[in-house]
Amino acid sequence: MTSVLIIGIDGLQPSQVTPGLMPNLSALAAQGVTFANHHSAFPTVTRVNCASMVTGRHPGGHGLAGNTLLVRDYDPRRVVQALRPDLTGIMEATGRVLLAPTLPEILAASGLKFVSVNAGSSGNAFVQNPHPDGGGGATIHPEFTIPAGFGSELEARFGGWPPKRRPDLARISHAMKIFRSVVFSDRPPEAAFFWSSEPDSSQHASGVSSEKAARALRHLDNELGVLFEELDRTGRGADTNLMVVSDHGYSTVSETVPVESMLRAAGFPGIEQRGGVAVAANGGAVLFYAHNRERETADRLAVWLMRQPWCGALVASGAVGPIEGTAPAEAVGSEGPRAPDLALSLAWNSEENDAGVPGHAYCAGAAPGLGMHGSMSAHEMRCTLVAAGPGFKRTTVSELPTGNVDVAPTALNLLGVKGPPDVDGRVLLEAMNWDAKAEACTSQDYTADRVLPGGSYSQVVSVSRVGRTTYANYGTASARLA
Repeated sequence: MTSVLIIGIDGLQPSQVTPGLMPNLSALAAQGVTFANHHSAFPTVTRVNCASMVTGRHPGGHGLAGNTLLVRDYDPRRVVQALRPDLTGIMEATGRVLLAPTLPEILAASGLKFVSVNAGSSGNAFVQNPHPDGGGGATIHPEFTIPAGFGSELEARFGGWPPKRRPDLARISHAMKIFRSVVFSDRPPEAAFFWSSEPDSSQHASGVSSEKAARALRHLDNELGVLFEELDRTGRGADTNLMVVSDHGYSTVSETVPVESMLRAAGFPGIEQRGGVAVAANGGAVLFYAHNRERETADRLAVWLMRQPWCGALVASGAVGPIEGTAPAEAVGSEGPRAPDLALSLAWNSEENDAGVPGHAYCAGAAPGLGMHGSMSAHEMRCTLVAAGPGFKRTTVSELPTGNVDVAPTALNLLGVKGPPDVDGRVLLEAMNWDAKAEACTSQDYTADRVLPGGSYSQVVSVSRVGRTTYANYGTASARLA
């Protein structure tokens, strides 16, 4: 029986996959395929990208616009966190958390099983399988399980979850112990997803590639080594395809920007009032929602943002656009029924931090010097994908653009399951263990300019395409003001 194991490592940068820091993962990469041009989805935050991994859709298609967002068909006046209980509330009020089917749903329709063991946030785990009846398999998380009654059985077998720490070594070990029991059970699922909260947790708290993050990565790599060894020892490796993926890269915070308070001081009221705006901060990105999607309000907001020194690339939804000076939301996959009216990437640069890691950015939250993500920085848009197993080529480095939207289509193809026709991602045929012609790669720069009172604003959003699949490379902007 062919199976697919997806290992999600929150915040893992390609530069951290080294023999010195992660020898087991480095050895797997050397044996299989390294995707050297792998992309996050914008905003470069975890729950958005986890949803893209399990649906094959960009945020506009799956409807989860941010870790923090406004869902108009749930509550048109309140910004919420993509966590439980709000995700449960969205499900109950609208009938769906995501607007596209997920891997467990698609597999269940073909009689196949999906199990997720997740040591990350409750929102991350929930979006992987947002169905309380467990019809699409099982989800195992420290705060809940799907099906709900599964938790007591797990606690009886493995004990309770350790308390969360930074670095979160005990939880990683506990989660991997459960995951290995699932993978090596008498009736293993055809697809299984493991999620590590590290190095993300430590990099937020201590900085990008800090000593705490390095400790977490060494510990995780040891756990992966046990998994890989057991696959080989039991013979399961012969029919198991592994995909090791991260959700985003990282930047170091250069300066904290209190965007919402500045906006209120500039005269923009809350969304409940005419001319008002709701603000959803997502680290290096900020999502804006205008009262009744008023075009005039969105345009006035865009001008105000373009005049700020921390303003980077700015995209506008077709619901309020086109707005002069902005790029279309569809360019970065943000357009859709739940799209924000404006989405801002805060400004970034390539300066190194104290650990020698390039990439600094403004942040709508964390303190300077700490690690953060969310923006359209090239250092955050680039993330990790490594694959190995009978379905993949050996000792290959692929430079063709790939993205988190490709995870689900590729996993389904490996399992012989036909996916939905409207996915944004693609099957990574160029990496498959048979002769397949690689699709052509093209690139495009979306440029936009606007004359402002006393100056001007210009931006570039760079994208790559392979076939009809789009990957955002970066977005940057500059302003000249008197």
